[in-house]
Amino acid sequence: MNPQAKGYFIGALAAIAYGTNPLFALPLYSAGMNPDSVLFFRYLFAIPILGFMLRVRGHSFGVPRRDLPLLFVMGMLVALSSLALFLSYNCMDAGIASTLLFVYPILVALIMAVGFKEKLPPITVLCILLAVGGIGLLYRSGDGSTLSLSGTLLVFVSALSYAIYIVAVRQTRLKEIHTLAVTFYVLAFGLLLFLPRVGFGRSLILPGAWYLWGNLFALALFPTAISFLCTTRAIHIIGSTPTAILGALEPVTAVFFGVSLFGETLSLRIVCGICLIIFAVTFIIAGSSIAAPLTHFRKLFPRLRHR
Repeated sequence: MNPQAKGYFIGALAAIAYGTNPLFALPLYSAGMNPDSVLFFRYLFAIPILGFMLRVRGHSFGVPRRDLPLLFVMGMLVALSSLALFLSYNCMDAGIASTLLFVYPILVALIMAVGFKEKLPPITVLCILLAVGGIGLLYRSGDGSTLSLSGTLLVFVSALSYAIYIVAVRQTRLKEIHTLAVTFYVLAFGLLLFLPRVGFGRSLILPGAWYLWGNLFALALFPTAISFLCTTRAIHIIGSTPTAILGALEPVTAVFFGVSLFGETLSLRIVCGICLIIFAVTFIIAGSSIAAPLTHFRKLFPRLRHR
């Protein structure tokens, strides 16, 4: 598999893994846990998973001291994004929240265009418009009820934090550090946000049943360790904007679990929205004739060649 195709595959895997958040989080909410406790265990369990991956693959835990402050900021951004998204689950359907989260590719594209003078090729604009059109069909719940303003704002905060993280990973010295090490320290520093929120353990809520510990471990593995690791790796290979656009698979995954497991309604409008999103993602990964315009900013993509 060539590096470009590998990058798209990893980016898609990251999006699908992140879309499993509602699958594992909602049963924990139903059991009486709050977002702070769920996220505390999510990050706590993910850190040794990443540490094990680092050790098995023979990579060092060491990073330059000058990069620790930057890693701390990245950890806070990722933790804030997770917290805002999980809080929004209390205000609206999880599938809708995960769908609205997809505004982050637009924010990534805008940050890259305004802050780094990256031009937006027509195919990129088309894919964003198609995906946004799909989200426009998905943004209401099955019964047509209006969205919660507080929930919508929380999702926007989550999307903005995640967009800044995606851009920063590519545009800072972090691109010179191994992906596993970056993800390990981002999660380790991110855990610090939740420590005071659970009263350093005093107000921590434990799962009420033994099998719910499996949900916490799954949250740590799939939408955390695997998703953030794949996201960081994909950004290094194909760049920020294509990785962000592949995130269209996140709401599709969330809606799938919402319909199949949590009884959410699958209407014709929702089906059309999903199809638009899938169509947009297909344009991104269809082949070199489409991928080439996405990677015209050559100095960011030194390994790619014109075909």
